Amino acid sequence: MRCIPVNFVATLRRAALLCAFLETCCVAICAAQPSAVQDTAALRVCADPADLPSSNDKGEGYENKIAAALAHDLGRHVEYTFFPQRIGFVRNTLRMKDEQTQQFKCDVIIGVPRGYELTATTQPYMHSTYALVFAARDDFNSLKNADDLLKLPPETLNKLRIGVFTRSPGVDWLLKHSLMEHAVPYSHQTGDANESPGGVIGHELAARNIDAAIVWGPIAGMLLGQAPPGSHWSAVPFNPSSEFKFDYEISMGVRFGEKDWKDTLDRWISDHQREIDAILTSYRVPLIDASGKVKQ
Repeated sequence: MRCIPVNFVATLRRAALLCAFLETCCVAICAAQPSAVQDTAALRVCADPADLPSSNDKGEGYENKIAAALAHDLGRHVEYTFFPQRIGFVRNTLRMKDEQTQQFKCDVIIGVPRGYELTATTQPYMHSTYALVFAARDDFNSLKNADDLLKLPPETLNKLRIGVFTRSPGVDWLLKHSLMEHAVPYSHQTGDANESPGGVIGHELAARNIDAAIVWGPIAGMLLGQAPPGSHWSAVPFNPSSEFKFDYEISMGVRFGEKDWKDTLDRWISDHQREIDAILTSYRVPLIDASGKVKQ
């Protein structure tokens, strides 16, 4: 039998001790690393501080209400990281880490389009559509859905000023029906981070700079309660169409790879859809049912 040199045995022992030490350090370091959703006492939400009817820093939006209901059922309290919903929103919220704690600043965006490319998305909790909002007047009494606008007498239709956001399905619809000369275009993003798209249209309707506007359904619902004294605003939805994409499903957004957290949110949405619908209905959000029709 070949003898093993003593110095080789000593080397093995030192290597074993070193491995044990490194393993202990690794366990300690790993335990110190923050998990993806590490704070079980708080529901940490990424949100816009001035984007009603979705959210604001006063908790007045429907996303604020949904977040509060979710936190209650998870036994947590809500904490917000606010940033304007513009370019860089996800980078500065969901993907941003606190410099001191190295924890992500927030763990969920309450409202993103289903299949959003910048986040993983839950099952949708809202299916809504664009709508035509207008200052009520006698010659608009026949409007039951947005397409009824096309049935107005030419002398009425040709005098209308219709607000529309650039790069929205409303532009395509106006082009299709040769109404772009009546369009008053607006940008989704102004130079003022505190000015929301809904606020812009509300100001323009109140000033009578436009007669109607094509807006996302939740914005139309919000505007119905903002007519100035002596005025009345109404809204009619665009029905889902194969020609124009007016309807969209809205989900919650989380970081890619956080399957357990996404599954938790999916279960909550499934179990509380009726409660979510009640919140959305209270904000006059037009909802699409399972058959693809606007709920009455």
